Amino acid sequence: MRKLNEPEVRKQYQIEITNRFAALENSDDEEDVNRNWKNIKENIQTSAKESLGLNEFKQHKPWFDEECLGFLDQRKRAKIQWVQDPSQNNVNNLNKIRREVSRHFRNKKKAYLRAKIEELETNNKIQNTKDLYRGISDVKKGYQPRCNIVKYEKGDLVADPHGIVARWRNYFSQLFNVHGVKGVGQAEIHTAEPLVPEPSASEFDLAIDKLKSHKSPGIGQIPAELIKAGGRTIYLEIHKLIISIWKKEKLPEEWKKSIIVPIHKRGDKTDCNNYRGISLLSTTYKILSNILLSGLIPYAKKIIGDHQCGFRRNRSTMDHIFCIRQILEKKWEYNEEVHQLFIDSRRHMIQLGGRSYIRFSLSLVSLGNL
Repeated sequence: MRKLNEPEVRKQYQIEITNRFAALENSDDEEDVNRNWKNIKENIQTSAKESLGLNEFKQHKPWFDEECLGFLDQRKRAKIQWVQDPSQNNVNNLNKIRREVSRHFRNKKKAYLRAKIEELETNNKIQNTKDLYRGISDVKKGYQPRCNIVKYEKGDLVADPHGIVARWRNYFSQLFNVHGVKGVGQAEIHTAEPLVPEPSASEFDLAIDKLKSHKSPGIGQIPAELIKAGGRTIYLEIHKLIISIWKKEKLPEEWKKSIIVPIHKRGDKTDCNNYRGISLLSTTYKILSNILLSGLIPYAKKIIGDHQCGFRRNRSTMDHIFCIRQILEKKWEYNEEVHQLFIDSRRHMIQLGGRSYIRFSLSLVSLGNL
């Protein structure tokens, strides 16, 4: 994605996109949304591959090059020669080559670290904070081995790749799916307006501007940078797709899927309960989500009370924490009793279900009012 910052590469990518989408100008607007999305995705991916190329695999030891590989082969041949003929000359020759190889590797690693420090200094001077902190993290943490085993519910270890995938599927299925919840009926839905107009071009542009860069793409494998750098051609094609979705009230099947990535929090790395699942959604789906969110925010502000600070613009839960601390300090100062109730709702919302959790929360609010 860094190549998109170069004007020539960016222009070549836009030309490639325009040429490929020119063949879709005569396509039928009534075509299935799944087919339209497939054409858009394939054209973006092919244009990016032709203009930007593929990302090179990151080596574990970046300083290890062909010269180091030659030294390893030389040491290997010396060792084979010593095994075949364990004479004193071969022993001395093997020890000499080992010292040379170790010395060469140390010099290579020192040169790499020296260049890395100079790169960090340069990023600090030009205020490139993203690459600066990423470089500091790489140097500080070093190599972090992956944990290739997980535990079953009963504590048995599994190392088979298929068994690991099945264990994670079972874990997230139990976590996200609600079983045995009774009394959950169909909620009556009231529309905010009798007719909601189609997203305009300005709303669409604002939704794209809200997309965050340097984020992992979902199942569509299209980062936000490719959409932003594609110019008006991509904007118009995706806008037409969203208008078609808006009219037909039908999403592409791929937009309904997400990739769940487990992120380790703390504790035993083989225990699935010590991980937090992050869902990677399709980037183009986020454009539609931003449009819907912008339209719902004015109505949500009238419904949500002042007590809600989390996930709201210009509000923070730190305000509530400050109020709680002030109350506790004053109660302690005047030697008065105070009762504080803390509820860990980390999984209650999932396990109880939406409506059951709302009833439970309302009961707590009514108790607080008493």
